[in-house]
Amino acid sequence: MNKISILMVILIVFALVTSGCSERTTDEKPTVVIGSKLFQESYILAHMAAILLEDAGYKADVIEGLGGTFVNYEALKKGEINTYVEYTGTAYSQILKEPALEIWDPEVVYARTEKGLKETDNIVVVSSPGFEDAYAIAVKMDWAEANHITKISDLKEYASQMTIGTDPEFATREDGLPRIKDVYAIEFKDYKQAVATIMYEAIRIGDVDAISAYTTDTRNEVFNLRVLEDDMNALPPYDAIYIMTEEFASNNPDVVEALKKLDGKIDTDSMRSLNYKFDVDKMEPRDIAREFLIQEGLIKT
Repeated sequence: MNKISILMVILIVFALVTSGCSERTTDEKPTVVIGSKLFQESYILAHMAAILLEDAGYKADVIEGLGGTFVNYEALKKGEINTYVEYTGTAYSQILKEPALEIWDPEVVYARTEKGLKETDNIVVVSSPGFEDAYAIAVKMDWAEANHITKISDLKEYASQMTIGTDPEFATREDGLPRIKDVYAIEFKDYKQAVATIMYEAIRIGDVDAISAYTTDTRNEVFNLRVLEDDMNALPPYDAIYIMTEEFASNNPDVVEALKKLDGKIDTDSMRSLNYKFDVDKMEPRDIAREFLIQEGLIKT
């Protein structure tokens, strides 16, 4: 065999090998990167998604505590993460900048959020677990009982002497303290921003007088707090939703199918119970997520 023939054989073999490698690469499932916000619930839900995806044959990376709303949302748009759990009221008011409704209707907020995210940024809702984690104002139970405080409007004569602890967003976002001020005509003396764990600890030790509590957070009960009724309907509904870019969802229908297994599977009491396991039982979020998925029959082991 002459040199030219040998060279042609080598080129053909190389082409076949690289072609085979290319085909295998194309068939490989991508690693799905899942973001989360700065509190326990977000960690747990991120790990639920990861475990379901692993069960479907994907690799999944969870970034616990990536950041707040805009950090996660921008990362999603840029492709730095592929999904995370957002809340309808947050998306509606903060991301889409939609005006407050005269009467907050969860179905209307959900529909407008779903439509707005797709039209604005080609972001789609791929799963709705079924629970709402709303913002609320909470105060210590003994103080509330002593002063007959049951609803936010009852704070009107006290707020100017109170310091409120908030998560990193609630103090300044339009659906947070500014909304409370506009609707109730009350303004707190001061506010202190911190991640949820520090915020709850601050009211426990008396460093603040009130907090922007989460309605699914069991520390409301553990720390003996009273969650006040939003009697003037100031705060929007916050239904949990997994979101994803339309492009990634279209290219990876099996990812969407895996996450849809969570549709309607978690009610508010269930989420509160899962958060309790993190806050009180000190379980790892991945272990909490796995235990729940097995219990619900969504995975075997």
